[in-house]
Amino acid sequence: MAKHNTPMMDELEKGPWPSFVTDLKRQAEKSPQCWDILGQMELSFKDKITHWKHGGIVGVFGYGGGIVGRYSDVPAQFPGVAHFHTVRLNQPSSKFYNTEKLRQVCDLWEKYGSGMTNMHGSTGDLVLLGTRTENLEPLFYDLTHNLNWDLGGSGSNLRTPSCCLGKARCEWACYDTQAACHGMTMHYQDEIHRPAFPYKFKFKFSGCPNDCVASIARSDLSVIGNWKDDIRIDQAAVKEYAAGNYVANGGAHGPKSTLDIQKDVIDLCPTGCMWLEGGQLKIDNAECTRCMHCINMMPRALRPGVVQGATILCGAKAPILDGAQLATMIVPFIEMSPDNDFEQLVEFIESVWDWWMENGKNRERLGETMQRVGLPTFLKVINVDPIPQHVKEPRSNPYVFWAEEEVEGGFERDVKEFRARNAM
Repeated sequence: MAKHNTPMMDELEKGPWPSFVTDLKRQAEKSPQCWDILGQMELSFKDKITHWKHGGIVGVFGYGGGIVGRYSDVPAQFPGVAHFHTVRLNQPSSKFYNTEKLRQVCDLWEKYGSGMTNMHGSTGDLVLLGTRTENLEPLFYDLTHNLNWDLGGSGSNLRTPSCCLGKARCEWACYDTQAACHGMTMHYQDEIHRPAFPYKFKFKFSGCPNDCVASIARSDLSVIGNWKDDIRIDQAAVKEYAAGNYVANGGAHGPKSTLDIQKDVIDLCPTGCMWLEGGQLKIDNAECTRCMHCINMMPRALRPGVVQGATILCGAKAPILDGAQLATMIVPFIEMSPDNDFEQLVEFIESVWDWWMENGKNRERLGETMQRVGLPTFLKVINVDPIPQHVKEPRSNPYVFWAEEEVEGGFERDVKEFRARNAM
């Protein structure tokens, strides 16, 4: 395959930053089809349209997902990319690799494909870019039999679960994210490999409210580590921060990162639940929303509580139809113990799936279905009692609508039962 004249692509090599064009040219010395990638991209720049077809149905025997079909609409001009399928691999939890495994997968891809990879872009998976249809089955055999590696998810199925570093590297992790991620991956193999959902569905596991995998913005079901009791306070360390003996963890107003507890911590608390009293830091934990700001600023003085688990949120998505949407908090706290195979989480997941698979429209994410039918309906069908934290804002009209069973005495009965349960 010959080199192409690519003046516009060559422009992308200029400037101080590394360029994928340079990488492509280097890879083309070993994999000549990469010249045709550059040529087709140059044509797309010139015509201002893509020259990839819509995709197509392509995969490996027994799996409905894992391969994203890619075909050129100008194959005679660029035969090297006539077929240029993408293969998604199920990445290890927290993306912990050793160099031996990485070399093995790169050698495999140079044998069967273009040699180009995408290490964890927006999909989260380890992505192998560019191979022909006839190479898919031998690639899959070598991948699974010799490397003991599996494909990830693509299509209207459960996408490859992902997680943060969790307890492996992070002191704030409130549950074992790696165990949860691996456990759900193993438990839901059919859902990953055989599409049966209205549209894609993503799990993401964050060990604490810092949410380092951005699950609250990117996953249909977000599992964020949390604690149920009070923030732990080391008052001696608080005094060291106040005296300037401990450097702030970031963003302090004072000189040389000296922490001003009032300005840098208390005044920035979103609920105003903190104050200084007699040189001690006080926290009204009932008002704390677990934003982590105070803990991040003073990690030597503050720690999450000891009764730890996770909060479950549902319905995030990136823009497609109605724009970006953050997840909605559904379950404030559940236990996250590997000892019982995350039983509470599995029970919740399957109650959500049962409802969504029955009510979701084609290519409608969970959050869009929730938005269409309303949060009260969603909470009722998955058997979650409404709480004030579910409400985004108070009603803006004076009308209150009661269900029939509430009008016939059910509401009064519920109030009495609630008061009896919560009587001091």
